[in-house]
Amino acid sequence: MASKGTIGILTGGGDVPGLNPAIRAVTVGAVREGYRVLGLRRGWAGLVELVPDKHAPNEEHVIELSEVMVNRAGRTGGTFLHTSRTRPSHLPLASVPAHLRDKYTQPINDVTPHVLKNLEFLGIDYLVPIGGDDTLSYAVQLQREGLKINAIPKTMDNDVPGTDYCIGFSTCVTRVIELTHRLRTCAGSHERFLVVETFGRYAGYTALLPTIAGAADRCVIPEHPFDIERLCELLVEDRNKNPSRYAVVLVSEGATIPGGEMAFEGQETDQYGHKKLGGIGDVISARLKDLSRKYNRGATVNAINQRLSYLVRCGEPDALDSIVPMAFGTIALDLIGRRIFGRLVNIRQGVYGDVPLDVVVGRKKVIDVARYYDTERLRPLYRSFSGLPVFIMTGET
Repeated sequence: MASKGTIGILTGGGDVPGLNPAIRAVTVGAVREGYRVLGLRRGWAGLVELVPDKHAPNEEHVIELSEVMVNRAGRTGGTFLHTSRTRPSHLPLASVPAHLRDKYTQPINDVTPHVLKNLEFLGIDYLVPIGGDDTLSYAVQLQREGLKINAIPKTMDNDVPGTDYCIGFSTCVTRVIELTHRLRTCAGSHERFLVVETFGRYAGYTALLPTIAGAADRCVIPEHPFDIERLCELLVEDRNKNPSRYAVVLVSEGATIPGGEMAFEGQETDQYGHKKLGGIGDVISARLKDLSRKYNRGATVNAINQRLSYLVRCGEPDALDSIVPMAFGTIALDLIGRRIFGRLVNIRQGVYGDVPLDVVVGRKKVIDVARYYDTERLRPLYRSFSGLPVFIMTGET
């Protein structure tokens, strides 16, 4: 073991562009400074499934990282360490590894003692988890057990509390704008409504920001249940004003109609209690078509419905999601070198820094509707940009 100790890195939750550059930043700096760096595969699952025996074949669960390895991977999207939505404190019996079945027999099990044992077995002195609020909520639990942790926020939704920016958000917004503009040719050719569904379970940043950029006429977000009749009325108005006879609405996947629920692909939940979202765009498209006659002088307006889904999280990161992860990773390592732990690397008002890690379990980060969303016109609300962060309504007051 190198004299400075061993750093473990993992990525959890959904993949986003920018994860590999973050892994690279931590690894390159750490190796050059004399640390050993271990990559834990498949997020928290690697620490659950690893067998604490030096003769056990644990190559699928942990890998020693080198500069050569991360330099190559750092140019790519996704995460070469792989990922999962494993939650060791709430592990279903079906997910308990075979070598632990005699000890953990309940329908839901807390295997944290095994995770801690594996961290000790691997000789990991410091841990850098990269993830959203679900992944990082378990990091908070390990921190309270005494583990030395500094975390990096990532998520397409940009909804991790304590930071104005999360890895993956810029690429997501860039792709939403690009793909929505491409879909305009289809909507215009057929004189239809264009309904584009994007990410956002509880926070509507990935719909609101592209709408500010001109990608859509209207947007509906999770923070404010919307009136479908009002949306239809506005879109008919937008369509009739447009020489090409079409109108566009961006829809957060977590958006709801008053009295309704989020749209789910099924009833199965992950280990964090979340059902898989998807389908609100289908609901809105069908309702808009039915209602259009009421607001369009008896004539039906058809709708094109497109769920962007993995198209906005696949492939290489954009420029910002190549630069920010490098800064985040470097800061996480710097905190380790200064013997400061229990921190979440962040950006506030355009400045890099860090905040206590447990901020991720303290509150939800959502859009300030009164300040940034016009609930009557169903679109962004802004009076002045002076003094606002780069991504405008993503900053926390």
